[in-house]
Formats: sequence, structure tokens, C-alpha cells
Amino acid sequence: MKRSLLLVFALILGAALVVHAQNRSPYVPETDPLVVTKLATWQGLKFGLMMTWGPYSQWGVVESWSICAEDEPWCQRNAPDYVRYKQDYEGLKKTFNPIHFDPEKWARAAKDAGIRYVVGMAKHHDGFCMFDTRTTEYRVTDPGTPFSSHPKANILKEILTAFRAQGLWTGIYFSKPDWHSENYWWPYFPTPDRNVNYDVTKYPDRWKRFVGFTHTQIEELMTGYGPIDILWLDGGWVQPMTREEVLGYITAPDYKYSRIQSQDIYMPELARMARSHQPGLIVVDRAVHGKYQNYLTPENVVPDTLLSYPWESCITATTSWSYTFKDQYKSGRELIHMLVDIVAKGGNLLLNIGPGPDGTWQQEAYDRLAEIGEWMKVNSSAIYDTHPIAPYREGNVRLTQDKNGAVYVIALAGTGETTPPGMVRLSALRPAADATVTLLGSTAAPSWKVSEKGCAIEIPASLRSKAPCKDAWVVRISKVQ
Repeated sequence: MKRSLLLVFALILGAALVVHAQNRSPYVPETDPLVVTKLATWQGLKFGLMMTWGPYSQWGVVESWSICAEDEPWCQRNAPDYVRYKQDYEGLKKTFNPIHFDPEKWARAAKDAGIRYVVGMAKHHDGFCMFDTRTTEYRVTDPGTPFSSHPKANILKEILTAFRAQGLWTGIYFSKPDWHSENYWWPYFPTPDRNVNYDVTKYPDRWKRFVGFTHTQIEELMTGYGPIDILWLDGGWVQPMTREEVLGYITAPDYKYSRIQSQDIYMPELARMARSHQPGLIVVDRAVHGKYQNYLTPENVVPDTLLSYPWESCITATTSWSYTFKDQYKSGRELIHMLVDIVAKGGNLLLNIGPGPDGTWQQEAYDRLAEIGEWMKVNSSAIYDTHPIAPYREGNVRLTQDKNGAVYVIALAGTGETTPPGMVRLSALRPAADATVTLLGSTAAPSWKVSEKGCAIEIPASLRSKAPCKDAWVVRISKVQ
């Protein structure tokens, strides 16, 4: 009877915690003036690049997750023996040799595509370090890795240097959990899920060593890799939680993990240290509510509506984050429309490309970036340094506004459409009487009419037959009523 009452109480408390979480604001504004200024500038950049990469690219499998024992689609492995599989997976370090690694080529392609910032991979959950660190031998610069003798062996540093040379902002992806560290996944215990596999309260010294290990690695990154703009932290389950929050998780109907507990990585001290070396650093503690999530990061999804806080959709160019042998790339049109839709809702797009085991991108990656770049050459003024304007979309049209008040009407091509529409109708916006209306990329001006129903912008056949770009067309209205 007592057990049943306790269960009922736990379920009620869990439901109360969910309601509380739903009612609180998802975003806590930053107060550091340097960070606030940098964050505002970042919001104007609009388009970033991430590269998920590690020794796992040799197998063409999902990054890290195949060594996680959870029964999830992304953790599936084609092996009957988990222990042997994990040994072989970690043994990929001994054959990782991306001799065709050419970050300068990547950086040029990114810049030509209109990308304004990069988030380079330091390490994923498996703990393999794509940078030179004194904390572990599980790194690309260790003598046990063939690529360690290459002049560009410190892969992260080479990527950041190459992209910075092209004028792009630089950020670092870093996983807080580390499944290779014996102070996170202690070999004494099995590893039933993604969480630390021992009781942190029972073995506090071991957890303290892990925290110190993590802070040391991040300090290495903040002091040896030039100016850093963004610290992009993944693994949101590594966070402090109260007893009530833990109880709320484990009594939730969809709870599935065996080791949920408070995993305090001491973010205030970590952020303070990082910003002492990189003043104004944007910190993104993903999926952890609080002041160290300077912007939110919906993953592989575009929000349905406008969001009022800083955010970035991180989305794959293919169907996977990491390299696979026969993956399918999204079309150039799909990526352009995605960028436009995200920007119209006030967000940034962080597009992910997974390099291959030899250090190259697949040709499709270059092709897609080139398509985006051709469109951006004509229409980038409708993207950079813009903000949403109500209603931000009408049917197949998206709207943005620049700092000077000009509104950009972006008509997304429909299925089979290869030329601009003959008429663009807006119900919510009207050009001012003295406004100029132009089609970006053309010197000719469309005609327009205002009525009680809004306005109609007519694009004549002469302009449509000589469209300045593909996939989406932009009409600029210099001033609206």
C-alpha cells in the first residue's frame, strides 16, 4: 500500500514538473554586455556550417551512437558481440588517415556559398579528440593514429585557421559526456545507456576527476586555437538536477534510462574560465535551461512559427550527421527554401556536412553549396542582417526586413516552377506611396497596386523570361506603410 501511494505521489510530482517546465520561458537572456553584443551580430550572420567527423567515417556508421547500449534506431549495430564491437570501434583510431584533408578548399566553398561561420568538431560523445590534447591518448595527434605524422594532424586547428582566413566566425563543437573516459564510463560497471554509469554521489572523487578533465580540455581549446566566437556544447543530459527533477524524469511515462541523475559539470566556472580567455564568447549549453544556453538549437527541424529568442536550426545536408557511403543529399532548392524559411522566422541555419574517411567531401556537397552560393550572390541582402516582419509568411511567400526598413518579399518556387510568378499578392503589407519596388538581380522594376485587400506585385513576362536566379525570387520594397 505504501509503495502504491509513493508511486502515485511520484507520478503527480512528475506531472507537476512537466507543467512547470512548459510554463517557464524556454530562454534566459544573457546579461554580459560583450556576449549580448556578439550574440546580436551572430543573429545577423544567418548561415553557418558544421562538420560531424571522426574515425567512425571509415565504417560509414552513425557518429558515436553505435557504442551506446540503448535500444534506439540510431544505436543499431551489425554485430552480435557488443564488447568486441566497441573494441573494434575504438580501434578505428589505428587506421584513421584522412590524407586528402584540405580545409582551405572547404573554407573557400563555404565562403562562396554565403556561409558566415563554422562550428568545428573537437570531440563527439565517443571521446575521440580531433585536436591535440594532453589529457588523453584517444586523439588524432597520438602516435598510434597514422594521421598524427601529417603536417595538418591537428585537424580542428587547421579547420578553424582555414575558415578564419576566409573571414568566417569560428566555433567549436564539444561533447560534455565522454564515453571513452574511465571517469564517465567506468569499466568497473556496465554501460546501460548514455549517462554516467556510476552513482556520482557515491563516487564523488571520480566525478570530480571527470569535471577537471572536461575543464582542462576546454581550456586547451580556448587558449590554443585563436579567437573563438562560439562554444557549442552537446550532450544536454550532462546537467545539474535537483532530487525532484530526477524523480520527475524517472516517473515520466516515456522514461527509458537507468542512470538518470544529476551530472553537474560546473557550468558557471566553465563559462567564466572560457570567457576569461575569449571575452564575449557565445556559449551554447544545448538543451539545458538557463543562462548558459545563449541560443537554442532545434535539431533537424524547422520550427513552425516565429520564435522570439535567438535560435539556430542545426540540420543535415543529407539524411545523416556523419559520412555514409551512399547517402542522399537534399536538393539545392530544398536547402535554399529551408534557409529562407528559417531566416523569415528569425533564426539561423547551421548546415552539417560529414567529411569522408580520406578527408574529402563528396562532390554533392560542393554542388549544393555552389547552388546556394549562386542564389546568395543575387539575394543575400534579403538574408543577412534581417529580422522577421509580421506575418513573416503568406502561402509560398516569406518576408524579411533589413535595418533600414526595406522589406524583402521572397517567393519560393512551387513544384515544377522555374520562373518567377506573374503575380505576388500580399494581404498584410502595402508599399508606401513613395516606395520603389525592384526584383533583386534585375534593373527593371515590377509594377504594383494597392487595394483594400493589400497589394499585388506584377512581374512582367520580360522579367520572368530573364530570371536572375532559380528556386526563389526576391522583390524588394524600399518602404512599407
